[in-house]
Amino acid sequence: MIEAIHTNFRTLDLNLLRVFDEVMAEKSLTRAARNLSITQPAVSNSLRRLREALGDELVRREGHGIAPTPFAETLWPSVREALRQLQVALVPQHFAPAHARNAFVLAMADATAAELMGGLAEQLEHQAPGISVRVMPLTTRDPRHMLEEGLADMALGYFPAVLADLTAKAQAGEAIAFEHQRLYDGEYVCVMRRGHPLAKKPIDIEAYCAARHLLVSFSGRPFGFVDEALASLGRERRVVMTVNQFFTAGRMVVNSDLLTVLPKHFVPTTGMAHELFLCELPFDVQPVHVEALWHRRKHMQSDHLWLREVLLNIANEVFRSSVSTRSAHANTKSRA
Repeated sequence: MIEAIHTNFRTLDLNLLRVFDEVMAEKSLTRAARNLSITQPAVSNSLRRLREALGDELVRREGHGIAPTPFAETLWPSVREALRQLQVALVPQHFAPAHARNAFVLAMADATAAELMGGLAEQLEHQAPGISVRVMPLTTRDPRHMLEEGLADMALGYFPAVLADLTAKAQAGEAIAFEHQRLYDGEYVCVMRRGHPLAKKPIDIEAYCAARHLLVSFSGRPFGFVDEALASLGRERRVVMTVNQFFTAGRMVVNSDLLTVLPKHFVPTTGMAHELFLCELPFDVQPVHVEALWHRRKHMQSDHLWLREVLLNIANEVFRSSVSTRSAHANTKSRA
């Protein structure tokens, strides 16, 4: 087998490896064909030629998709890394923001947009006036299908289950189809109107669970990470309303006795901070890490690299500003 592969490699069409890489990543001949801008029969023909060259079936039909053979699973990481290195070496990285006419689509929640889009608008105005950005609503905590299907260039948000899955696959030696980058760390707080009866004294878990709650759920599912944290303690709260935007939740809380949970950094951007009372949740929740997530086919594209760097710089600047503001406020209180 090894000698046969060595012999075939001398005449092997390396384009077949690109097809193999896409088929392995997508687990679909149709999506691989779309990504490569070729027909599905062309993908099938390339796989046939690669099977003949390597002496292995590589993939088999399974349900509505395909399943790789053990040999294909072993081969793929090496092929993927080799193609990545070739791309870095051969593809010119001459993206010129000042002259570009790119259009990017970003998926994010309103709280993330409120934090980052102002800075991005400023950077585009000065660095890249020809570039346009469209923000689409984030309706899920797992936006991988949006990125796979090309509906968005990048998703920005809190994706704990996605990152856990990607980490588990990487530790198992599986090749993964997504990349991510930490933008900033956030903190969720309990929010109510300033005149709320619970704003007059420290809130404990009994009072919290007995209150009426408003949940922000991108998907509309009436159960969030706060409910998961409470369930681990054998507790539950009564969610009487569910909305899909943080700003809407803030406005509803101002005009009712509902409690909600919002990102702490988001509250000042709402214009309602003077009407809201914030306090820590009376139980522990997982830290919130806001990530940028994208499909690996975008990873080495120079325009995408530029956009990621701009967003990271904006996030770093916002974080430094918020830390400085909190420090100044703390110093003012200590002198009072």
